[in-house]
Amino acid sequence: MRFIEEVVVEEFLPTIRSMLAEDLRERGFTQREVADALGISQSAVSKYAHGDVARNERVVADERVRALVERVGAGLAEGDLTPVAALVEIEVLIRQLEEGDLLAELHEEAMPALADVDVSFSVHDPDSGLRERETTLASVRRALRTLTNASGFAGLIPNVGANVVECLSDAETIDDVAGVPGRLVDVKGRAMIPGEPEFGVSEHVATVLLAAREAGSTARAAVNLRYDPELVETLATSHPTVEFDAEAGTEAAVRAAVADAEPSETLVVYQTGAIGVEPIVYVLAPTAPEAAAIVRGLL
Repeated sequence: MRFIEEVVVEEFLPTIRSMLAEDLRERGFTQREVADALGISQSAVSKYAHGDVARNERVVADERVRALVERVGAGLAEGDLTPVAALVEIEVLIRQLEEGDLLAELHEEAMPALADVDVSFSVHDPDSGLRERETTLASVRRALRTLTNASGFAGLIPNVGANVVECLSDAETIDDVAGVPGRLVDVKGRAMIPGEPEFGVSEHVATVLLAAREAGSTARAAVNLRYDPELVETLATSHPTVEFDAEAGTEAAVRAAVADAEPSETLVVYQTGAIGVEPIVYVLAPTAPEAAAIVRGLL
């Protein structure tokens, strides 16, 4: 009797670890950095590098495996993926390959009796909530890198600070919205990020995004900027733009404004201020990187 988990451990994992180690080394990682990224020993990395670990050539040749190695390697190298996110991505592919696919075929070869049994079963659900949360956090990280690497972005940060947020597909509260703890601030002409993106840390921008979604917007991300009439005019040439009343309650005012807006994947929402309220512009888009790209286009 052989379990499919044995096939994963003996055939798939050594192969994909070897492929990832090779990919990260080609990206300039040291042997120690590869070991830390993959959660393995340096001696194991050395064995992979010298070809001392046997690979399953069918796994190596699978285009989905190769694409995953490229995606995970790039994500780890650029900081978009944490080790947890990388693990989730690999786990999802494993579960998919177990469902009547490559790993199921290898399992049948290891235990021929399975081929004679007309049965199918689901080992795990690949559409896990953890995967979506990690993907959303990675998306916010990419957007932050786009903005902080852009010359002049700090000048668009309002006095209250800026944030970059993205929500889950079924978001209902700010706990379903990922953003920067605290806010991005201008420090001597540079945008400073106070910490790693988390869920539930952006009450202000998250509230605007959720209110817009309640009114029918399909946007899942937002970036807030300082208000400037010329800035709004420039944005209006390419995106639907609506104003809401800063003196009214933010949620209700945003919902009312967005409900009357032209349907679009992107949307600019702004208010021109009130007593004790700084005027702000919000750029809404399907993803955080897309919102960041719109902002970068203003520079």
